[in-house]
Amino acid sequence: MLLTTMDPDMPDYKRAYVPGGSFFFTVVAHRRRRFLTQPDARTLPRNVIRECQQERPFDINATALLPDH
Repeated sequence: MLLTTMDPDMPDYKRAYVPGGSFFFTVVAHRRRRFLTQPDARTLPRNVIRECQQERPFDINATALLPDH
């Protein structure tokens, strides 16, 4: 099953639903701004992920936060 977003402001990504599947994804800041290189801003993605995990539980095996992404 493929899932798509209904939000007109978001890209129309196709998502394959695979029970128990593993996925890799990359997120890039608008115009590759380097705001996540600042220590206070680095907690933002962690907090958002935890909030999402409360609504829809999932595991993360590894993460990497790159300065230009």
